[in-house]
Amino acid sequence: MGRAFLIVLDSVGIGGAPDATAYGDAGADTLGNIARACAAGRAESGRAGRLRMPVLDALGLGASAALASGRALPGFDATGARAQGRWGAAVETSRGKDTPSGHWEIAGQPVDWDWTVFPDRVPAFPPDLAAAAAEAAGTAGILGNCRASGTEIIARLGEEHLRTGWPICYTSADSVFQIAAHEGAFGLERLMAMCAALAPRLHAMRVGRVIARPFTGAPGAFARTANRRDFALPPPAPTLLDLAVAAGRAVHSVGKIGDIFAHRATGTLHKAPDDAGLMACLDALAASAEAGALIVANLVEFDSLYGHRRDVAGYARALEAADAWAGRFLPRLGPGDIAIFTADHGNDPTAPGTDHTRERVPVLIAGAGAGPLGPCVLADVGATVAAHLGLPRPAHGRNLL
Repeated sequence: MGRAFLIVLDSVGIGGAPDATAYGDAGADTLGNIARACAAGRAESGRAGRLRMPVLDALGLGASAALASGRALPGFDATGARAQGRWGAAVETSRGKDTPSGHWEIAGQPVDWDWTVFPDRVPAFPPDLAAAAAEAAGTAGILGNCRASGTEIIARLGEEHLRTGWPICYTSADSVFQIAAHEGAFGLERLMAMCAALAPRLHAMRVGRVIARPFTGAPGAFARTANRRDFALPPPAPTLLDLAVAAGRAVHSVGKIGDIFAHRATGTLHKAPDDAGLMACLDALAASAEAGALIVANLVEFDSLYGHRRDVAGYARALEAADAWAGRFLPRLGPGDIAIFTADHGNDPTAPGTDHTRERVPVLIAGAGAGPLGPCVLADVGATVAAHLGLPRPAHGRNLL
């Protein structure tokens, strides 16, 4: 029995969302704008020249991007004439442009509500929530209470955190409540307990995630650690992962999939400090995962290290590294296996601000022949995986194959 590898390239959008303007994202095109910047010589840090992704382009990446945005990418196949995989472009039907709803819809469960997003002002949090956070920490108050970049706010408030012992609480344009604390001075277990205590209150407010952001180091040299944990609101109904577990199939969750799905039906967790390590996990699973298994992975560094930080060259380097890895990974698939590459939203590093961007995303399938899939919705991905594995069809989506 064949297996299914569902690989989410976090934030690798391809433009063309029909409702992008409503989200303030007119013209957003993560892959396309990076490719055009590379071709124009504006992404030369650590790399040079045009964006090179021959492996995923051979599956139909350039064609899916042209289908989504109506624009060809420099150096990519815009027609799919040479495609060796199945390719399409998916639109998200859920509201917003956040990580949980994108992943849940990929797994067959769109979101029909608006997430709570805290305002871009100081203070960002209502007084009762700030007081509850201080109480959960056992402190007289909190620091931050604003929208901020995680690395910036740690650099700015880390020394005061060490002096006062107060946790650093902040948010972003996503539906999140983030808590940064020093692993040594505040304590990792204490930080996790604080997040766990606050999560039910925030989930009741339709805040998608409470995120523990531990860091170490001294003033001037603070660094976040790999011990991040997301306390996520569970999906509102069964997802592809639930269907696999109910059918007795092995499920492997690579990267932050366990956190995104609130550790429900996420099976065996595979963690690593970076995307290179997560790719190594996928390589190992290609050799060891059980027949009929569902393997779901999130490769996050496109989003976390480069998209939010508006680092075009860094994003391009990460894309090229992932493509080189895909060239090594795909030959490891066995007979009957499929691998699907997709994304949960965009994060155009050429766009203003630091937020995700509302975009279509690629759907590329290896192991299922060649040719166009056409326009589709994210939920179709989960329905396609379910059909391949012989699972019941999720409540939303259609089989693309």
